[in-house]
Amino acid sequence: MSTRPMLASSFSHLGTSRVVPRKTPSPYGLSAPETCLGCQLGNTDFFCKLSDSSKKALDQIKHVSSYPERSIIFMEGEDARGVYILCQGRVKLLTTNGEGKTLILKIARPGEVLGLNSLLTGRPHDITVETLQPSQLAFVSRQEFMRYIKEHSDACFHVAQHAGRDCHSAYESVRSIGLCSSASEKLARFLVDWSADGKTTDGVLRVKLALTHEEIAQLIGSSRETVSRTLSEFKRQNLLELNGSTMLLRNKAALQNMAGI
Repeated sequence: MSTRPMLASSFSHLGTSRVVPRKTPSPYGLSAPETCLGCQLGNTDFFCKLSDSSKKALDQIKHVSSYPERSIIFMEGEDARGVYILCQGRVKLLTTNGEGKTLILKIARPGEVLGLNSLLTGRPHDITVETLQPSQLAFVSRQEFMRYIKEHSDACFHVAQHAGRDCHSAYESVRSIGLCSSASEKLARFLVDWSADGKTTDGVLRVKLALTHEEIAQLIGSSRETVSRTLSEFKRQNLLELNGSTMLLRNKAALQNMAGI
């Protein structure tokens, strides 16, 4: 398990009421400020949408840490000590059976809360969370988090929304893996979903695909060999092109049709 270097929060006080956050240098090149109230990353998810008073209260109880790529945040079967808020980077949520076969349930993005279900149900973590790239996360202990959502109604409302969305996401994952009739359909659906945040230039959609073929296979319930073969077929059909971690979608409409979207 990776060491978790704790980054102390730092503030600059002007007068008696205004607080100006300062960005603390990170060994992993991350630039997110360590206060929710002063964050300008523009995330629209969960805690990022709270009122200023709730963000200020959250800043008082959270502990911010930076993690390198491939760090384990928590593991399946561990007791839930609290929740983690993903501030910057991406992490994967995965589960593994007794034979060592792994299924990636989701790739989480900034603003999402990790470990919420286990905290609310009082059960051990049923997933493992691992960073896909250098990431910054804020930890809030169980006791502090439960007190916080009791005292801040907007946070409590967002907790309910987040839990419902996680349930919907699980349904979509099961539907995609269980009902898609072919590996090409599963892969096409994954590529279309992943490209939602891509940028289009001259009719070509450019997307960062910082996943290995093995990880993509774990996401869609397939094998690495099948993913590699299907990607090569998509490339032969001029649907996409891969240059390192950059994917160029040349015919998203064809992939959408293939995926039945």
